[in-house]
Amino acid sequence: MASLGMDFSGKVIVVTGGSRGIGRGIVEAFAESNGTVVILDLDESSARQTTNELTLTGRKVSFLPLDISLYHDVQLCIEKIIDKFGHIDVLVNDAGVSSGKPFAECNEKDWDFIVGINLKGTFNTCNAVFPHMIRNGSGKIVNIASIAGKLGGGFRGTAIYAASKAGVIGLTKGLAREGGPHSINANAICPGVIKTTMSDPIPEEHKKAIIAGTPLARFGEPREVGDVVMFLASDMASHVTGEIFDVDGGIMRD
Repeated sequence: MASLGMDFSGKVIVVTGGSRGIGRGIVEAFAESNGTVVILDLDESSARQTTNELTLTGRKVSFLPLDISLYHDVQLCIEKIIDKFGHIDVLVNDAGVSSGKPFAECNEKDWDFIVGINLKGTFNTCNAVFPHMIRNGSGKIVNIASIAGKLGGGFRGTAIYAASKAGVIGLTKGLAREGGPHSINANAICPGVIKTTMSDPIPEEHKKAIIAGTPLARFGEPREVGDVVMFLASDMASHVTGEIFDVDGGIMRD
């Protein structure tokens, strides 16, 4: 049963990269709170599995294949969702990629790939949904950035990844400023290390060092990010916008 202020009955929530990892945790949170969730993901196999597993439990979850780096494809996809459901109340941008290549070994293709998904992809979906939310006079946008966008990378990726996530932070603040007069809230979350396939490649010795430097002494769970996203999209956070929330176990405490 949905908790007080967390009932999303009648709300349509779009989640990019929602098939696994943090994205799946976000989808599960909204679906369990009676929301109608649409997953946008390039990984069709994983997305269909997530959709099937959740719909079998009676949740309202569907899936559309999409490469969020393609501007016109995103526009058409968002139009399709609006045509079907009539509105989009919440947009969550979780889709993202990283790379462990040192900056000195990176080239233009690396930049275009990472920035194209992490930053341009976030722009593409926001650009498609924002006018719709303006017409409706309300909306919630939650972007998944990273503490790497504040730290310049480190264990959460190299310089290009950090730049893309710092861009997401700046974009979110701009959306909050321009969306405010239309009752559109825009916030971002900066996860630390979360137990996902993105954190799996981190060498064990590095994982131990990260945990040692984390006050809560563990990695986060995808659902722990999902619950914060759901709060920011709820009426409980109606006067919160332009904020960047660290969900990192205390790493950014200083």
